Formats: sequence, structure tokens, C-alpha cells
Amino acid sequence: MSDSKFNRDQIQKMVLSGIGFVVVIYVYFTFFLGPLNRSRASMERTIADLQRKIGSSKSEIQKASNLGRQATDATSRFSAYKNLSPDGAPIAWFPPRTKAFFTSQKVDRVNTRLETTSAYTEPELTAWMRYNWVIDLPGADFVTLGSAIAELENTEPLLSLSRVTMKAQANDPQFQQVGLTANTTILKR
Repeated sequence: MSDSKFNRDQIQKMVLSGIGFVVVIYVYFTFFLGPLNRSRASMERTIADLQRKIGSSKSEIQKASNLGRQATDATSRFSAYKNLSPDGAPIAWFPPRTKAFFTSQKVDRVNTRLETTSAYTEPELTAWMRYNWVIDLPGADFVTLGSAIAELENTEPLLSLSRVTMKAQANDPQFQQVGLTANTTILKR
């Protein structure tokens, strides 16, 4: 026999080795690599889901931190507002306070009267009342009045002007007759 020819036994061994190799490849891909790939894909999905949850948790932590900061700010603002609301009936202290303010701004002859009061309907504001005042300024210089109104709204955080009416005086056009409608929020005492 020559070297290039295989005998029947060698051919049979080669065929069986080839079949064995194919079986080993099949078993490797089917029973080892397949489950490994499925497990890897499952882990990638789990990791992606956990990263989304971590991201949303971080945003929730940020929201909770902001909410805590807002609560602290609101509590300190509430305390400040509470301190701005003097003891006693507002009808006793608000008109003199308004007169003193406008006098300090060089606007004389101020008349303040209570128009209406109402309670807040919001549950968190049940301890506060809304007072509507009419402030009459029979003779006010336009420029002086403008700066006084700006100063009033900037120094009184619980007061807002809802209406301003002006009429020029026929005998002295430098001065106007002014009516202000002011809304205040005052703590019930």
C-alpha cells in the first residue's frame, strides 16, 4: 500500500472523527453557547432596566431634595409673613400705618377705609383673612405718588394694589385725586 491511500479502517476513523467533531460543535453551540448568549441578553436587559431605575431614583432624590429646600423656604417665609401681621384688629392698625407710610413719602391727607373682608377657601390658608381697603389721596403729585406706590408694594409683601384711579383737579392740574384699592392678607388673631 502506498502512503497516499488510506485503508478502510483509517477512513472509518476519519469519518467517525468528523462526525464526532460535528457532534461536539453542535453540542457546544446548542448546550453551551446558546444558553450563555441567552443569559447574556437577559443580563443586558436587566442592567438596562436597573440603569433606568437608578436614573429615575436619582431624579426622585433630586426632586425630594428640592421639595425639602422649598419646604424650608416656605416655612421661613410663612414665619416672616406671620411676623409682618401685627396683633390686634387690622382696622385699628392698618389705616394709621398707611397714613404714616404716605406721610413719610411726602403724600399728605390720606384716608383709608375697609371695604370688605373674606376668608380664604384654600385649606392651607384658613388661618388668614383677605382685607380689601380703599385708600383715598385727595391731592397727590404724580411723580411723588408713583414712587410712593412702588415703595409701598416693595415694602409690604402682604399687600397688593388691585386698582388705581386718578382724576386731575380742575383748579390745580399738578395734583391728582387718587383712589387706590389695596388687598392685604392678614393672619387671624
